[in-house]
Amino acid sequence: MSTLRLTGDLRREQILEAAKGCFALYGFAGTTTRSVARAAGISEGLLFKHFPTKAALYAEILAEACEADPELLRLRELKPSTETLVILIREMVVHFMRAPDEPDQEDAQRIRLLISSQLNDGEFARVLYDKIGDLIGPIFNASLESAIATGDAERVEGEPLNLFWFAHQIVHMIALTRLPATPSLDYPSAPDFERYICQFILRGIGMNSQAIASYLDTVPPLSDAAVRIAESA
Repeated sequence: MSTLRLTGDLRREQILEAAKGCFALYGFAGTTTRSVARAAGISEGLLFKHFPTKAALYAEILAEACEADPELLRLRELKPSTETLVILIREMVVHFMRAPDEPDQEDAQRIRLLISSQLNDGEFARVLYDKIGDLIGPIFNASLESAIATGDAERVEGEPLNLFWFAHQIVHMIALTRLPATPSLDYPSAPDFERYICQFILRGIGMNSQAIASYLDTVPPLSDAAVRIAESA
């Protein structure tokens, strides 16, 4: 059984490596499962035994990339605190709000794929959400508990991780309205729009007004915070 499992794992890695090359060359739309199978030197039927759809294959590649993402690694190195909670929310807002404006449009494409996945079999969304929850869930929960313990937040009824997903979905849907060339929802322009979103989310997860005012404009950028933690370790 161990030999068969190892063979299956190696085959899976072989498919993923071939798919990375195809997606890099042709993008998501231009890549087919047939081209990936050909690049991996296997039949399309064998590919489907490991990955039922192209979206599931792409999601697995993105999930691996999440684990190695420098920003996520820096987030996970931060000590649980109110400051870390604010950094986490701020980074999430910035990431989603600026995705439609990125020249390569990769993040915008992923937002579209998430929506498309949830209108179909949901496989792409499930893989990504599972990975994001595993990576970010623990630091979010621990930082929220720290904020509650220090009096910076009140406990909100329900599962703490649900608060993270509520925040994620709010920003995701706002970003979705900005994907068309003419936004589907024209928010009044404001230079600190991202700050307004952060305030709304932080209030929703239980932070009080005094803590928001104290932290939102004073916490350092993620990279600076990670360096400071490393130096004090």
